[in-house]
Amino acid sequence: MALIIPKQYKLKLLPETTEQAIKTLKVSFQEKLSKSLNLRRVTAPLFVLAGTGINDDLNGHERAVTFPIKCMGDRKAEVVHSLAKWKRLKLGAYGIAPGYGLYTDMNAIRSDEDLDNLHSLYVDQWDWEQTITEQDRNLDYLKDVVRKIYNIVKELESQVYADFPHITPILPDKITFIHAEELLQMYPTLSPKDREAKAARKYGAIFIIGIGGNLSNGEPHDGRAPDYDDWISMNSDGYNGLNGDIILWNSILECPFELSSMGIRVDRIALRRQLEICGCPEREMLDFHKALLSGELPLSIGGGIGQSRLCMFLLQKAHIGEVQASIWPEDQITECAKHHIYLL
Repeated sequence: MALIIPKQYKLKLLPETTEQAIKTLKVSFQEKLSKSLNLRRVTAPLFVLAGTGINDDLNGHERAVTFPIKCMGDRKAEVVHSLAKWKRLKLGAYGIAPGYGLYTDMNAIRSDEDLDNLHSLYVDQWDWEQTITEQDRNLDYLKDVVRKIYNIVKELESQVYADFPHITPILPDKITFIHAEELLQMYPTLSPKDREAKAARKYGAIFIIGIGGNLSNGEPHDGRAPDYDDWISMNSDGYNGLNGDIILWNSILECPFELSSMGIRVDRIALRRQLEICGCPEREMLDFHKALLSGELPLSIGGGIGQSRLCMFLLQKAHIGEVQASIWPEDQITECAKHHIYLL
């Protein structure tokens, strides 16, 4: 999206105070997330070997940042896009029981991003994964986890208000669940992003279910790689998909604000179907996929929650560069500064 300059934007925290608030929010969130979902912290890689199937394809077209490893015959390594598949491998390696899981700090470089208020070259998020049983692979379990995460965000919003009373809470008490197909039926003439904007503005906080699979118009709401989230299995509401996005309404920018992408992960049946749909069945021969298909990996649910995005939203900032240090086009830095938006 194009750079948004909010009308009459008012800086609510000085950069030095913002830095302290960021620290408090990050520490508090991961402690609450760990307790709510029974997660232990683990150390994560910044890069993985190419050709193993461990790195994620996200929407399927983003290029990974790569480099040769001299002492391994110039074998290629890739900076991670996310850790969806790596986390599932760790669940299996550590033998983590159902109902328990892990989380980590995920740092990535996404060089293909269009830089604006919400998108940066540098990505920081909490990646988490929880082992589940076959009986947990359902919509009710997914919704329960979404509510737990949303409740943590609400708690932190109240904490920000207690520390800085001029930053008043804006989130609704509850998050609204809606399937991507329902959104299409509600707003058939709008684009997916405009549908999100309509629903997010109306409800304040939504979870859009079923992102990745084709809707009744023959198109997906948004892209999803075929080998982590399950977007094809039928759910109890009569639609396809056991995954989705948490989207909040950003009243500063007047736009939908994606905070988290998450879902119940593919089992063997869903993996094969989604690989076939996406025209890449050859991935079955990659290390990760072979392990999953042979039953070596546990069933799981997981996702990523943007760290800078969370801080940006709760501190009511207009640009993600106000809460993270990255690289921005000079004209964007200049334009933001004219309107009292100071990028770190």
